[in-house]
Amino acid sequence: MELGLFTACLPRLGLADIAAWCVRSGYQTLEVAAWPVGSEHAHQASHIDAESFSAAEATAVRKLLAQHGLSISAVSYYGNNLHADEDERRRTHDHLRRCVDAAARLEVPCVGTFIGRDPSRTVAANVELAEKSLPRLVDYARRRDVRLVVENCPMEGWHPDGYPGNLAYSPELWDWIFDLGFYLNYDPSHLCWLGIDPIDALRPALEGGKVLHVQAKDIEIDERRRSQYSVFGRALGRVRPEDVGWWRYRVPGRGQLDWNRIIDVLHDGGFSGTVAVEHEDPVWSGSEEKVKRGLEIAARTLGPLVLGG
Repeated sequence: MELGLFTACLPRLGLADIAAWCVRSGYQTLEVAAWPVGSEHAHQASHIDAESFSAAEATAVRKLLAQHGLSISAVSYYGNNLHADEDERRRTHDHLRRCVDAAARLEVPCVGTFIGRDPSRTVAANVELAEKSLPRLVDYARRRDVRLVVENCPMEGWHPDGYPGNLAYSPELWDWIFDLGFYLNYDPSHLCWLGIDPIDALRPALEGGKVLHVQAKDIEIDERRRSQYSVFGRALGRVRPEDVGWWRYRVPGRGQLDWNRIIDVLHDGGFSGTVAVEHEDPVWSGSEEKVKRGLEIAARTLGPLVLGG
């Protein structure tokens, strides 16, 4: 098992700067963010330009990481593969294919993505749409020896009322996405606010060999405020999608998850991949210095568990 870092939290740094900092801070591998160049979203970055990623650039990236003793666990672009707008959906699929091409050139085994959702359709109608359109993406990746790993984030910000916008939020749907040929990028933080025990959800997926990647993000929950806002979060006066009023993401070590138990279950289940820190902690955000401080907290928390097992 290796300790990794999802690079999206450092959008203004180049890959070379991130690699140099990571190796000094206890990280072994990178989940490289690969959104289309020009994205200004707070949790997106373009640390490789997948649209024009050449064999020569792949050689340069491999050389850079080898100099630092690092590897890449995944090339990731978390777009809505079931977007309501057909043109936007097609652009999302096209860019995901370019990420697969980049991963193949880098000899990286995984590409991170979402299933997504069209919020104007029922879950059943979205399932039908997915079964028609998404197997082609799986096949494209498989032919290049790459696996698509789906993060189980609900993406409630993609739904106008804060309901699940990514059809991978519930373990009930995981077997369905496995049947489509996807694998799981397991993130326990999302399960907690949905009332799902992260260990109970993890064990069956491990037993089936469907967990190929893990994202490490923690969560802080205020159960008394949930009684005011409900599980769906603040309905009035929300200033941003994550402004739910009763929970917020934290870096590992500053939230409520039992990482000792989670990592132990991963070891027990034979998981030998990457546990990549995904930093979306508002306390340790706002500047490059604070983000790095949050990442150092996460590395101190997870390093002895991931690397010492």
